[in-house]
Amino acid sequence: MNFKELKLNKPLLRAVAEKNYNAPTPVQEITIPLVLEGKDVIVSAQTGTGKTAAYALPILQRLFHKQESTKKGRKIKALVVCPTRELAIQIHENFLDYGTHASLITAVIYGGTAMEPQIAELRKGVDILVATPGRLLDLHKQDIVNLDYVETLVLDEADLMLDMGFVEDVKKIERLCPTGKQTLLFSATIPYKVVQLTNSILQNAIKIEISPTSLAAARVHQLLYYTPIHEKIQLCLHLLKHSIKGNVLIFRRTKYGVDKLEQSLLKNQYKVETLHGGKSQEERLEALNRFKNKEASILIATDVAARGIDIEQLDNVINFDLPNIPETYVHRIGRTGRAGQSGISYSLCAAEEKEYVASIQKLMQKQIVVVTDHPFPLDPTAKPMVHKKKGSKYRKGRKSEASKKKKKRWY
Repeated sequence: MNFKELKLNKPLLRAVAEKNYNAPTPVQEITIPLVLEGKDVIVSAQTGTGKTAAYALPILQRLFHKQESTKKGRKIKALVVCPTRELAIQIHENFLDYGTHASLITAVIYGGTAMEPQIAELRKGVDILVATPGRLLDLHKQDIVNLDYVETLVLDEADLMLDMGFVEDVKKIERLCPTGKQTLLFSATIPYKVVQLTNSILQNAIKIEISPTSLAAARVHQLLYYTPIHEKIQLCLHLLKHSIKGNVLIFRRTKYGVDKLEQSLLKNQYKVETLHGGKSQEERLEALNRFKNKEASILIATDVAARGIDIEQLDNVINFDLPNIPETYVHRIGRTGRAGQSGISYSLCAAEEKEYVASIQKLMQKQIVVVTDHPFPLDPTAKPMVHKKKGSKYRKGRKSEASKKKKKRWY
């Protein structure tokens, strides 16, 4: 199938050709016709499957023939809500690219920066608005944003928005829009919280699920290294020196882990940037831009901070800490091996994480290649560390001087 068969108009087909899109992805092929028909949809698809174009292209087409005279003033007809500043900027840039030959105005608003420039942009008139929940509601309270004319509401990365505590904000935004609007919900996963949200705001929506496992298996060469938890940093340094070529995105579970690994890599003269929730949005955006501009070859991030960002031509992914949710592993490695390119993922597994590997391989229906030829192997008889619970008999009574010492963390 090609984009012309999706019945897109000439301005959009021209823009798609200029982006060198040869054929629609599975999520675009299924979703675009439904959105053009005005259907409500719930789409489960990972980052990198082309989901932004899946809703942006049909939204642009539907609004293309409804353009109002600038003398009457433009009204917000399409609203895209997403959880982070980085994602909002990325979505806005995509709308600008796809709508380059259409006379539609797109704007973006987000927190962590001055309101005045955003307010000035909104007062000029906007057809399509991309926004983070907090800033959107702030400007609505000030009567700067009017949602009375919204025809299409998009909730992008819905699961992350709910994880970040935006559920009430999302519900309020949905209520502020007209009841007859079209609603499109996109989410990498559909956990129970997302199911609850969809049940409360959507009726008779068409559900679309794009499985990422086959794509990951086909495009990404996956390698697994068993190693003691306290040797992970040394193994990571070994891989960076002897095996990994090109740029690399390293996933850690916590922001403390991100910072600890960053210090180790900086001491070894690597150019590193980091993303985690302890940094401001401006700091995260600057770090991401430096990585994209190849000023740094290594980006260390937590899952939440990296969610939704688009990195073209990523060569490698390192799962420094394996995720306990198998779908998260698939989303991580799906960052590489995109746009027809190949990629490599390296997973470092301690004894405590062996059960995670079993869950991942069950989901993917594929065994990950185990590499044993490395200098920091895990003893096959090693057992997971057992953490004593608070209040147990081992913790009662007076603590010894040794127990009072701060325990060393292996983040």
